[in-house]
Amino acid sequence: MAFTLPEPTNAEREHLARLFAGIASDAGVRVMEVYNSDFEHRTKADYSPVSDADERAEEVILARLEEALPGVPVLAEERAAREGVGETVWDAFLLVDPVDGTKEFINRRGDFTVNIALICKGVPVAGAVYAPARKEMYFGGASAEVIEGFEPGEILREGRKLQTRAYPDEGLTAITSSSHLDERTKAFLATHKVASQTGIGSSLKFCWVAAGKADVYPRWGPTMEWDTAAGHAVLNGAGGRVIRPDGTPFVYGKGAEGFRNGPFIAWGGQPL
Repeated sequence: MAFTLPEPTNAEREHLARLFAGIASDAGVRVMEVYNSDFEHRTKADYSPVSDADERAEEVILARLEEALPGVPVLAEERAAREGVGETVWDAFLLVDPVDGTKEFINRRGDFTVNIALICKGVPVAGAVYAPARKEMYFGGASAEVIEGFEPGEILREGRKLQTRAYPDEGLTAITSSSHLDERTKAFLATHKVASQTGIGSSLKFCWVAAGKADVYPRWGPTMEWDTAAGHAVLNGAGGRVIRPDGTPFVYGKGAEGFRNGPFIAWGGQPL
């Protein structure tokens, strides 16, 4: 299938989301092979952890993306760690995080994901988030779906449509990072009617808002674009939105900033 980049149609966005989900499924096989072994981890130049799972999964993903979308630039975490990110900004490019939540992976908590997304003119238009240890596959384009009980390497099947929920009268359910809950995030939560709060690793936080398990995900702690793009795409497809704290759009392709994200708030509906 040929794609009209950088402005794919809604049908093309749905196809891309499913394509990314299939690739993430295959990468999940490599991730779980390492996860279920007596693996060791290393420390990168930025002091973040990495294991063989990151590198093996990324190798699978890059090969499949080159086959499916030849010529589309790819910014992938482990290759970027080796070669740098540069400052080039593209109208359309792919963001890949082969293991998002490496700390969860190393500690065998299960809340880690494979993330693949397409960015067009600064917006994530299609993405897939696969949590192989939890067997949960999320993907979104013009709409969003989840497949539960999804085994690594499994052929993609029809999923359940995702839709964010209306905000409960009793107050919001907030979901936050399990390892980066800073004072500014706490200050945001204190200014809103929050009935409950829970923490989880990786881009599953976006997916939980998309699935109606939570209503808001505020984040001031550090992230990179490949950490958030796929979950952002899923949330967009489910009817949510991601904005900066000042209400302006949260965009991608920030080459001048090294593709680092600033603070953001992911909402299930209209911002409060």
